[in-house]
This record gives sequence, structure tokens and C-alpha cells, in this order.
Amino acid sequence: MKIIKDVKIPFVMEGGNRIDDTPVHKALREALANCLINADYYGTRGVVIKKDQNQIIFENPGYIRTGKEQMRKGGESDPRNKTLMKMFNLANIGERSGSGVPNIFNTWEDQGWKEPVIEERFDPDRTILTLEFVDKTNKEKTAKKTSEGSKIRNKTIENMVKIENYLKENGESKTNAIAEYLNLSSARTRKILSEMKTIEAIGTNTNRKYRLKDNQK
Repeated sequence: MKIIKDVKIPFVMEGGNRIDDTPVHKALREALANCLINADYYGTRGVVIKKDQNQIIFENPGYIRTGKEQMRKGGESDPRNKTLMKMFNLANIGERSGSGVPNIFNTWEDQGWKEPVIEERFDPDRTILTLEFVDKTNKEKTAKKTSEGSKIRNKTIENMVKIENYLKENGESKTNAIAEYLNLSSARTRKILSEMKTIEAIGTNTNRKYRLKDNQK
């Protein structure tokens, strides 16, 4: 499996030449090296790398010897496989003084992608690093849109309750009267009325009124 395949790497130019070895390439090599260097090869399952169009997940057996927070922060290194680390270092790959994972986070931040996720599991011990190639602004916009949609829906439900109470007190009423009571436009009020199953419309378009159904009175 080619880890970098299908990953949308930003186009980089330097001195009029295209640079194929971008910070993202380097970060993915760091992630792979980190996974192999810190794997407990006496543990269960072994190293697993999962890849799809939008993310890569690196899994290795063994807990994080420096702790998850320290791994994220960097500055300390306690690799399980020091000889393997030296081999990667000779090829200019892999962490130095615990800088590998922070470099990955910094690269993802520079690309505007969703922050990497470090997960630690126990019994059996396992470390999981998830790297998503997803624009974090889109995630934020989606979350904001969902939140705004929830607020609108809650406000609609609140207005439905007000309409029911209004009709209980005033009986059959026209849209304009209900809209004025709610301080909403007639169009918005009609939209809410059309969604309510507890009321019914009577009369023609020009003389249409709304009232509670018999089982709601």
C-alpha cells in the first residue's frame, strides 16, 4: 500500500521547480516511523495501517511510554526500538528529541486540516494516531450550521406552543392576527401553521382561519 497515494498534496514551487517532497510527505513518513519505532513487537495484533480517501490511521501495539500529553507536546523521547530509530535517523526520517509528533500536528495545522487524534487503549495496550485530510473550517461550518439549525427548530417548537395557547384563548384566528401575536411575518407564520398537526384550517384562502382540533381543546 502506498501511503501517499490519493492524498491531495498542495502544489509547491521553489525556484521555478515543483517540490514533490512536501511537509505533508515528511509528516506521513514521521508518522510511519513513529508507529514502527514505538511498537511493542511482543504485543498482540501487530502494526496496522488503515487508509481511505480522507484519512490514514496508524496503529501499533504498546502503550505510550512518555504519556499521551507528552507525546503531543514533544521534547522527550523513549522509543521501544532504539536501533530501528537510529536506522530511520540515518535516512533522515523519524523523531529527534520527541519532535516527530509535534511536527505532524504543526503540518496539519499549516494545511488547515482537522487536528490529528492520538488514542491510547489498554488490555491489550495499543496506540492509535488518526490523520484526516479534512478541512477543519468545513467541519466548523458544519457544526455551526447544525447548531443554528437546532436553534431554529427549538424556536419553531416554542412558537407552536404559543400558537396553541393563543388559539385556546382566542378561538378561530386568521394568519395575520397570529403573526402579529408572534411578532413574525405572515409567510413565516403560515409555514409554522402548515407543520402543526394539532390545528386545522377552515375557510377559503381569503377568509382562512385556524383552530385547534377537537381533541386538542
